[in-house]
Amino acid sequence: MSRTLPPLNALRAFEAAARLGSFKAAATELHVSQGAISQHVRQLEDWFGQPLFERHNRRVALTPAATAYLAEIGPAFDRIASATSRYGRGAARTRTVLRVSSVATFALRWLVPRLERFRQRHPQADVRVDTSNEPVDALREAYDVIIRGGPDTFYGYTMQPFLAEQRLPVCSPALPAHAPLAVPADLCRHTLLHASTLPRAWDDWLAAAGVPELAPAAALTLDHFYLTLQAALDGIGVAMGPTALVAEDLAAGRLVAPFPDLRLPSRSYCCYLPQHKAGDAIVQAFAQWLVEEGDAAGESRGS
Repeated sequence: MSRTLPPLNALRAFEAAARLGSFKAAATELHVSQGAISQHVRQLEDWFGQPLFERHNRRVALTPAATAYLAEIGPAFDRIASATSRYGRGAARTRTVLRVSSVATFALRWLVPRLERFRQRHPQADVRVDTSNEPVDALREAYDVIIRGGPDTFYGYTMQPFLAEQRLPVCSPALPAHAPLAVPADLCRHTLLHASTLPRAWDDWLAAAGVPELAPAAALTLDHFYLTLQAALDGIGVAMGPTALVAEDLAAGRLVAPFPDLRLPSRSYCCYLPQHKAGDAIVQAFAQWLVEEGDAAGESRGS
């Protein structure tokens, strides 16, 4: 029985533009000009007899029919790529690029130190980690795995929490040795380290600790959470430490938590996976590995 198929080059251009939400990004991925993508999409729209994209100034949006169509053909493209990787010429040499987007502090202090364990388990995977604080639905580039706080819901993504989180003050052991930190009010003798990405972290903790009006000896604001943690390690002041990301420093004695029972609840770390990657074995393996590592980290700190 013969198959009714649209022009395959046009179909490939549509799938890339629809998945990435951009003709320019599709052109980059397929190594063609943006004009070629536009031409292929118009060819497919003529074949369908209806528009597939709503054109805006700097972006494109899928029509409802195109959204449904992408949900059908996206997994088909993934299966073709997977089968080609397994059975095509040079399959044994084929490597898979796994594109991961993570918030910077988590990548630096938790993900990267553990990545070698994933690589040993899946040596054929080349993991590329990019850092960003952009929300899942605002990213301009396509990723296989996105690590953000949550749980949240985004259209076109599945979500899996894998690591619980709380926040509490941490500092170098040299600080309380110099100026005691017996009660939260003692923070008035110290420098509080703030991260501009989480401007209310200290205010919320001080309110929960019963000293909302506390005035510290000094304050230092840095533009990333990981910089405040480094400043704490260097003895500059007291940082608001995410429990998952400072657990090893606390265990090794590089940091101390002067008020270990006063913890600020926080959002969990979650991985968000594009729904069209549901059949991708490496993507699913990475998500499962995150859950396993998160479970092990929780057990190691007794939570």
